[in-house]
Amino acid sequence: MNWISNVVRPKIRSFLNRRETPENLWIKCPETGQLVFFKDVEANQFVIPGSNYHMRMSATARLKSMFDGETWLDIGVPEVSIDPLKFRDQRKYADRLKDARTKTGMNDAIKLGFGRLDTIPVVIGVQDFDFMGGSLGMAAGEAVVKGLETAVERGTPFILFAASGGARMQEGILSLMQMPRTTVAVEMLREAKKPYIVVLTNPTTGGVTASYAMLGDVHIAEPGALIGFAGPRVIEQTIREKLPAGFQRAEYLKEHGMVDMVVHRHEMRATLARICRLLTKASSPATHPALPAAEMAAASA
Repeated sequence: MNWISNVVRPKIRSFLNRRETPENLWIKCPETGQLVFFKDVEANQFVIPGSNYHMRMSATARLKSMFDGETWLDIGVPEVSIDPLKFRDQRKYADRLKDARTKTGMNDAIKLGFGRLDTIPVVIGVQDFDFMGGSLGMAAGEAVVKGLETAVERGTPFILFAASGGARMQEGILSLMQMPRTTVAVEMLREAKKPYIVVLTNPTTGGVTASYAMLGDVHIAEPGALIGFAGPRVIEQTIREKLPAGFQRAEYLKEHGMVDMVVHRHEMRATLARICRLLTKASSPATHPALPAAEMAAASA
């Protein structure tokens, strides 16, 4: 009787009285180890209040932070072949894609939007690292090309937020071919004399850095972002030398002329608007015609 009273009953009570706690209720700062309430970080544009550490942002959250009224038109991307190489490592590539789509709610690593940034019409593309490390595959390459083409068609600047671990190995040479394709598309925008602004976020590496991420008219980096082709550990093992402190971080690259400026996330929107206004010679908000009402109504729906 004692065993039932002292062990079984308390366990049943604890099971029945258990309250579900969200997994993301608290966030641990990668830099200081400080625990911060998730809602506070979210309200602070995913910047840790104490350490100023810039956490990753989802593509949707990033677009909301950029467009006027948090309203924009989603730009559709042409369909591409899924798993063209029938690739399999520990799991099927098709299964990995399915999981990534369920996790992020995105079709692939890049989301495109058209709307206004401080009254200026712009096309914005955001690479989401949560989708298979923001890797560059055929669908992501198609999205970059589509974003650049849309900017040419609408006569607007194109802003890209890059975040990637590089080319998607599950697509092999088809992934690598996105590097020249996106480079040609950037040249189309350049010929149309429209600005191409790249915001390098943490991390931006591999084939993305070796192609469209470093072809902008202006390069902005977020504080502390890792930017490079190969990672620091790989470089150290290759050259067998210790790298300088802060190597491949945003501040180091600014000092050595690889990026134009390092901008805090709280100042990013105003900075991008100022650059767009300068490069498009837009003197005032009144110079921009209103976006089609039907389009914006559909966007807000």
